[in-house]
Amino acid sequence: MKKLLLLGFVLLFFARLEAQEYVPSESNLKQRAWFSDARFGLFIHWGPFSIPGSGEWVMNERKVTVKNYSRLEKFFNPIDFDAAKWVSTAKNAGMKYITLITRHHDGFSMWDTKYSDFSIMNTPYKKDIVKMMADECQKQGIKLYLYYSLLDWRREDYPHETGKTGQFSGRKGHGDYASYLQFMKNQLTELLTNYGEIGGIWFDGHWDQTAPEGAADRSSRIDWKYNELYGLIHKLQPQCMIGNNHHMSPFPGEDFQMFEQDLPGENKSGLSFQEASNHLPLEACITINGSWGFNLTDTSYKNITNLIHTLVKSSNLGTNLLLNIGPMPNGEIQPEFTDRLNGIGEWLRVYGESIYGTKAGFIKSQNWGSVTQKAGKVYIHIFDSKNTSVFFDRFPFRKIGKAYLLKDGTPVKYSLKNGSADIQTGFMNKEIDNVIVLEVAE
Repeated sequence: MKKLLLLGFVLLFFARLEAQEYVPSESNLKQRAWFSDARFGLFIHWGPFSIPGSGEWVMNERKVTVKNYSRLEKFFNPIDFDAAKWVSTAKNAGMKYITLITRHHDGFSMWDTKYSDFSIMNTPYKKDIVKMMADECQKQGIKLYLYYSLLDWRREDYPHETGKTGQFSGRKGHGDYASYLQFMKNQLTELLTNYGEIGGIWFDGHWDQTAPEGAADRSSRIDWKYNELYGLIHKLQPQCMIGNNHHMSPFPGEDFQMFEQDLPGENKSGLSFQEASNHLPLEACITINGSWGFNLTDTSYKNITNLIHTLVKSSNLGTNLLLNIGPMPNGEIQPEFTDRLNGIGEWLRVYGESIYGTKAGFIKSQNWGSVTQKAGKVYIHIFDSKNTSVFFDRFPFRKIGKAYLLKDGTPVKYSLKNGSADIQTGFMNKEIDNVIVLEVAE
């Protein structure tokens, strides 16, 4: 008996050790490297929640019951949805990947799932959105990442009694996480089996079971059993990256870290108290206006210059920018979004070299602009056209071979003395962003 007990403890120890120690596969590391080089992606928040025109949290914020919210399914009929147009819009904007909502907190599934009746197949539309997007992304050479909500405002087996949200949906019973976990595994298996290669799974909702952001103790009130969820994903598609928008430091098994409505090191939104990982790829998800889902009254659209500067500042921190759109209920992307995406795309066709494949700059963004870099080159982005020069008192390179404008090769005057570099910028005209290239040697 003692030997059996000892053996049991040994097996339990190694089982726990195995669950905690995640070693990414070679294909996963390659996917991480591709992701870091990509720098720019499109986030798409879309579903029945777009119908009321009040954002993706409308069910929770208006205290709509499951019974009443379910009626949206009957008139979600996006007859103007065009997967080819959506993907080409992202591609023309210079984006390298798309992160698509598959199931948000309202529990609606955007694909042909066997495990929920609340899905796109039971709408008048009756077409698999994920399938159409996956096929078109593959056709146009865009990688597809999938957003999947961990919390659910609809299901009885989700541990809703300990959650912060969804308390007015009319659920009477008690959650059963074992049942809910199996449901998520079943759906994730569908998504990672039936739609080709998936770049990553973008989880959201962990924070529903924790104290608010900034609290000293943000331990979860339930055991999500991430070792099982993450293990399943990495087993089905080893290259598939996992990120979790829990607003905390990365957990074991995660492959990238995201920041919501903030760049790493910022906390304007009150959600980003965590420090940036120094070994995982980073991503900042940002809205074009103030809403994730379609919102009729939110007209606070950021202009093209602001968005380009956000992309540059994000790249300066070695971080991807995941820029969000919330299409209209009919499946059309509103012109305020497409105009801005087109404008960013035009800029990237000239200046993309200074964004794609770069790493964090040797100095953080300043009032005058920002720096990105890659092997042998430093890119100086000038935001302020009134600036006459840029001075680096501790320039980390011993030699500057050339200095010129990226757009046309016009030479730029500079000096490098005693470890300090002075770059002349007074001759520049007023463009969205002038970029100077320094060819350097260490």
